[in-house]
Amino acid sequence: MNIVITGGSGFLGQKLAHALLAQDGSTKGRSHLLLADRVAGPDFGDARVHYAVGDACDRTFVARLVAEADVIYHLAAVVSSEAEANFDLGMRVNIDAARLLLDECRAAGRCPRVIFTSSVAVFGPSDPTAPINDESAVDPRSSYGMEKAVVELLVAEYSRRGFIKGLTLRLPTISVRPGLPNRAASSFASSIIREPMSGQAAICPVPHDTALWLLSPRRAIAALVHASALDTSSLGARRIVNLPGLSVTVGEILDALEIIGGQTARQMVSEVPDAAIEKIVASWPAAWDDATARALGFEGDTTIAQIIDAFVSDDLPSQRILRRELAGSD
Repeated sequence: MNIVITGGSGFLGQKLAHALLAQDGSTKGRSHLLLADRVAGPDFGDARVHYAVGDACDRTFVARLVAEADVIYHLAAVVSSEAEANFDLGMRVNIDAARLLLDECRAAGRCPRVIFTSSVAVFGPSDPTAPINDESAVDPRSSYGMEKAVVELLVAEYSRRGFIKGLTLRLPTISVRPGLPNRAASSFASSIIREPMSGQAAICPVPHDTALWLLSPRRAIAALVHASALDTSSLGARRIVNLPGLSVTVGEILDALEIIGGQTARQMVSEVPDAAIEKIVASWPAAWDDATARALGFEGDTTIAQIIDAFVSDDLPSQRILRRELAGSD
């Protein structure tokens, strides 16, 4: 089986590749992983993994990516705050590149499984008494959300026409992301845990009563792996799944941080309001009905403590190494 991961050098792409390789160890079913990105990531030391470095809007490059693909994970994207600040870049990467990928799948004629990662940002604010469900209309309040919503429609249409076997997974905010802060409006949801647990200061830009819909990287990767072989016949023409998550306030995150990391960790988080970030994050829903996803075998996290514990187990050791390396380079 030939698998392509766009955004393959990013944190989710790397974790997904490792998870697919681990699964291959028992099933012997994966013959080739092609990780496509603007730059190559670290060497896996595994003959099954190759990097393809290029521009996602270059037709020749994309045609080579999909020519022999059986499964394509389309993870590559410009993140929320960056898409809001640079409209042309967001449109180019988040819409134009996605359509090019789908067009080249059509031209190749292989009808691959295409798994597209969308976002909670396709919706507007939700009423806590009326959670978002599978029938809720999209109502994006940001360029990023609009761009994701457009590609959701494209995936559904290319599936309807038989060009691909598409599936859109709407991801909750992923926390805790390892590495460094990025330009995503939701980046603080990771940094207010990641930095203090690594002995670094962090900034909280939104009020403590801000509610978020969260999913740990561990559960996100499990969902992506599960999606590759999922029987989607029960979905009919609707090719979208709202993944399970955990609704939690920023205040609850900070309380859990203090319990797990101690008062010293909690005191490393400073309150610095940012109206631009608050506006974007407040436009996202925080209450969901995820019964369909759970019926399909997808799972979410049960507590914010579980999410923090997953970070401590999976990523904190490497995070501390990264911090030491950065401190040594100053």
